[in-house]
Amino acid sequence: MVAVADVRAELARLVAFPTVSRDSNLHLIAYIQERLKEYGIEARLVHNEDNTKANLLATIGPMVEGGVVLSGHTDVVPIDDQDWRTDPFALTEKDNKLFGRGTCDMKCFLATSLAALPDMVAANLPVPIHFAFSYDEEVGCAGVPSLIKLIRKELPLPKAVIVGEPTDMKVVTAHKGVTAVNALITGHEAHSSQTQLGHSAVMAAGRLIQFVADMTAENASGSNKDHNFEPDHTTMTVNVIQGGTALNIMAGHCQLTWDIRSLPGDGPQAYIDRFETFCREVIVPDMRKTGPNSDIEIQVRAGTPALQFETDSEAEQLCRQLTGDNTVRAVSFAAEAGQFQEAGLSTVICGPGSIAQAHQPNEFITLEQVELGTRFMTDLIEKLAHQGSNLGPAD
Repeated sequence: MVAVADVRAELARLVAFPTVSRDSNLHLIAYIQERLKEYGIEARLVHNEDNTKANLLATIGPMVEGGVVLSGHTDVVPIDDQDWRTDPFALTEKDNKLFGRGTCDMKCFLATSLAALPDMVAANLPVPIHFAFSYDEEVGCAGVPSLIKLIRKELPLPKAVIVGEPTDMKVVTAHKGVTAVNALITGHEAHSSQTQLGHSAVMAAGRLIQFVADMTAENASGSNKDHNFEPDHTTMTVNVIQGGTALNIMAGHCQLTWDIRSLPGDGPQAYIDRFETFCREVIVPDMRKTGPNSDIEIQVRAGTPALQFETDSEAEQLCRQLTGDNTVRAVSFAAEAGQFQEAGLSTVICGPGSIAQAHQPNEFITLEQVELGTRFMTDLIEKLAHQGSNLGPAD
């Protein structure tokens, strides 16, 4: 049986690695490699282009079909400008909670997986458990595509992928997609008292912000909704804007970034097309009346597809058996689950901790959630050891 004390010890070690997305995760990956080597398990790495980060793939058990992938990301969000009462990179226990950056999002799932290694090896599993640990999830799930490609190329087909994002150990079978869009606006500088001689890029940005808000308002009052989600419609928000030089200069440049949180089946491209059309047919012609070289460049950053409901999939059946949770759930945050599903792998989200604590100062996970996650891993090993690839129907 996996011991809670071992999970807590692993979590303390993982939290101590400050794997903020802008920095390397290689020190943490090296640690995981060493833990695996203790049990004779070799890991395969997939590095990014400049070799500063890596995904890790490892298999415990035989190389046969019907295994289970335990998927988690190694990166965490920054602590900049957050009011932490403890050292964010040192696990601190207080009031039955474990504090530290990444405790719930999502190093506890990784810690539970690593703490279970002795039990996995001892179980002589007839089907494998695969560790699939990624980088750069927090900056748009950018690292996992190369990991998924390796899984599809080199592993016998797994029956289930469990993405251990924090869900309070409840089974989540759908999430929204996310797409990021940049608008680079070039205006025409002039004295702010001479509006007939220029066009402010910031003023143009204001009109674009309103257009994005109007699209969301249309969705809020429209019929394309799914009440499993909150909010129950596709949403769009402008969250970053930079521009302008001085109060008395009409802004020559402005950049804004907005995101699309799309329901499954509601393609983000339609909203991007509407935005581009509005820029091309309305905003840019108006800007060029007083600024002939004015323009708007639109850049779409790689997004993450939604996780679609897939009733009674292998992954859903397995996790419902293990948790006893038969409620249909969806989340509005995006995860790597949609990418696994898009690659043809049966996928759900189920992990310890609450998303309400994620990305917050003084992030924590409760000891109760650690215990539930530990029990889940113990039950998973026992089930695979006794049933092999026959995962069976949900209870």
